[in-house]
Amino acid sequence: MTRFKKLSYSLISLVLLTACSETVEYDVIIRNGQLIDGTGNPAYAGDIAINADTIAAIGNLDNAEGRKVINAKGMVVAPGFINMLSWANVSLLEDGRSQGDIRQGVTLEVMGEGHSMGPLNERTKNEMRLSQQDIKYDIPWNSLGEYLEYLEEKGVSTNIASFVGNGTLREYVMGYENRRPSSEEMEEMKSLLEQAMQEGAVGLSTSLIYAPSGHADTEEIIELAKVVSAYDGMYISHIRSEEDKLLEAVDEVIQIAAAADVPAEIYHFKASGPENWDLLDPAIAKIDSARAAGLAITTDMYMYNASSTGLNILLPDWAKEGGHAATMEMISQPKKRAAMISEIDFHVPPENILLVGFKNKALRDLIGKTLLEVAEERNTSPEETIVNLIQEDDSRIQVVYFSMDEANIEKKLALPYMSICSDAGSYTNEGIFLEQSTHPRAYGSFARLLGHYVRDRKVIPLEEAIHRLTGLPASNLKIQQRGSLKEGYFADIVIFDPAKIQDHATFEKPHQYASGVEYVLVNGTPVLEEGEHTGSTPGRVVRGPGYQKKEE
Repeated sequence: MTRFKKLSYSLISLVLLTACSETVEYDVIIRNGQLIDGTGNPAYAGDIAINADTIAAIGNLDNAEGRKVINAKGMVVAPGFINMLSWANVSLLEDGRSQGDIRQGVTLEVMGEGHSMGPLNERTKNEMRLSQQDIKYDIPWNSLGEYLEYLEEKGVSTNIASFVGNGTLREYVMGYENRRPSSEEMEEMKSLLEQAMQEGAVGLSTSLIYAPSGHADTEEIIELAKVVSAYDGMYISHIRSEEDKLLEAVDEVIQIAAAADVPAEIYHFKASGPENWDLLDPAIAKIDSARAAGLAITTDMYMYNASSTGLNILLPDWAKEGGHAATMEMISQPKKRAAMISEIDFHVPPENILLVGFKNKALRDLIGKTLLEVAEERNTSPEETIVNLIQEDDSRIQVVYFSMDEANIEKKLALPYMSICSDAGSYTNEGIFLEQSTHPRAYGSFARLLGHYVRDRKVIPLEEAIHRLTGLPASNLKIQQRGSLKEGYFADIVIFDPAKIQDHATFEKPHQYASGVEYVLVNGTPVLEEGEHTGSTPGRVVRGPGYQKKEE
């Protein structure tokens, strides 16, 4: 080759190199962060570029420019977190900013534990109106898909998804009747479920300690779960017992999963009550055995040793038949009232039951007191106090039960198939939300995982914790293009300081935001910047694998 030709090739190479190194411009660039991609793989240094709602590039982007640049030096950049059990379905109607969860890095609320916001008919809509407390809202939707679209159009900061509650299906078709459905009723429930799956529901849920969900027997649930299986969805359950019948309840989940050929998850997996704590190990063994046999059984949990639900669950089962209106009618009858009081069985002692929510404003000075304290103030037995309070408040009354073992929390967290949830609404710590107390998990479950259990207690590595918050639940739900930092995926991203992330909510003062999360992007739009909410509401409906888009 002549010297001239060598020079020519050198010039061409220089031109090509210059062309290849031209500056590329993106909407957003996140620089200098430690990327934890949601797969469980080790963290690595890198930059992320975003165009519109999508991750456009990952790696060394020194030659790129961003219309907006976020310096993530010293911070972790991860996929947005998935809340596997959210009760934000009403709180988002009041305030779509989802502040309690956004400030912890949550970008997807998965709703619908046993009861969902659709399908509805006029009778069930009226029951929903009557049950409203401080938050009042219209109900212009009928189906679950219409509710999700209504919420998206109204404006939400997080993405949203939902299961269909079998209790909602039963209410729609059978009311609160405690019997097996006729063949016609069963077909109607299956048809409603099929419609919801086509609208994008992620699966079927049950909450089997509550009426009317728990009126369904195993065979009925299997028949519904087969519908979900045909749409590649999931069955998820608040199982029939978390106490002395825990093992039998886990067996039922496994039976349903096998018979319906459907993945199944146990909501807020736990052994409740000191006398039942030793049941956790054999319950885990049952799940491990089922998984080894090829069944897709998973679990989720929140990060506290106390649960929260209604005071009314302590009433005998017959006193809850027919729903709340029927309970109130029975309380007004002296003989049935006396029977209720005599048959109350405490699975948690009265001194470990904290009162946190009342419908009747005249009773709200009792918030923050234990049931035992109120009983002593009133000079009535704890059993009688329960019935009196339910009657005076005309509600189930929200309480916190201190019933779990801290050692078991760490044991559960170590399970590789354990996702994370809040089992709570997502609130703003101002205005109407301060009318009631709540469980601190509403403000702290995810931050508590990353701060207390990962950084301080070192129960699992940070990369594994991020996987449990992102890639694992996304895979279980079969959600496409979310749950990982990958090119072409939606830009749901959280940036936090692993040394500073911390929950601050307590049982005494629950309305306190977590700290340490600096930025949250949802579908490429910054919702949290330097720890403050931007007011943006870019959240979208996230639909399950059975979704069938309507023809225009």
